[in-house]
Amino acid sequence: MPKFLVPLAFLTVLALAGCGASPAALARPADNDDRPMVLTTFSVLADLTDQVGGGHVRVESITKIGAEIHGYDPTPSDLVNAQDADLILDNGLGLERWFKRFVLSVDAPHVVLSKGVEPVDIRAGAYSGLPNPHAWMSPAAAQIYVDNIVTALTDLSPAHAAAFAANGQRIKAELQDMLDGLESAFTDASTPALVTCEGAFSYLARDAGLEEAFIWPVNSDAEGTPRQIREVIGFVEANEVPAVFCESTVNPSAQEQVALATGAELIGPLYVDSLSGPDGPVPTFLDLLRYDIAMITDGLTS
Repeated sequence: MPKFLVPLAFLTVLALAGCGASPAALARPADNDDRPMVLTTFSVLADLTDQVGGGHVRVESITKIGAEIHGYDPTPSDLVNAQDADLILDNGLGLERWFKRFVLSVDAPHVVLSKGVEPVDIRAGAYSGLPNPHAWMSPAAAQIYVDNIVTALTDLSPAHAAAFAANGQRIKAELQDMLDGLESAFTDASTPALVTCEGAFSYLARDAGLEEAFIWPVNSDAEGTPRQIREVIGFVEANEVPAVFCESTVNPSAQEQVALATGAELIGPLYVDSLSGPDGPVPTFLDLLRYDIAMITDGLTS
């Protein structure tokens, strides 16, 4: 029976890269904290904003670690907490389908962090032709997110503009290093495709120059139908894909069937919509990208 495996090569990469501490964005602030409060929709954006903010703003996430972002249903306490926000940041590109109703109740500036990203369209299912929302999974697109955060925080707290800009440049340099490594890892034309449970890696695949396949295009109630599984089995066999992947917030059982039928190794889980928490493998956004890139590179090139 295939199972989730962590490649040994990944452990070396993670040891060299280092793991960040638990993001301050996910802890409740003290009652006497008078810094501007920035509210984000999920933990990935919260950590990235916290890293740019460098302690000059307090950052909170609406959804908590491990939550599935697509169909989240805001609670009354979410609405109460949001009233203290001085700035609201969301991903956009249709990710937070619940967010439009939520933001109407909050009297604060609102910035969409994916603004300026060249979208990749969803190519199957009910949302075919609409933008794939998972742009933060690209080291190239994530640099645009950083620029948007720097601008938003500077508008919120101009006195700390220099610190925000410096933090942004540091983060962008790390993202560019990841992008350079990703592009050089898949220069061989015979490299197989990236096959995942959800089509959440379209932007990362674009960065790497990889063909992409998936069982379902975006999270839905119809995940992993028999037809979807058969189609991916055929794709994996035809393209001799050595490894397939699944994400931490979804059930891997459909991909387990693909692995069992084809002999491909099921590696993971990969992280997309949520950080792992301080004791897990991806406590920060930069750790998340390093982790996923290492897992994918090792699985497809070993």
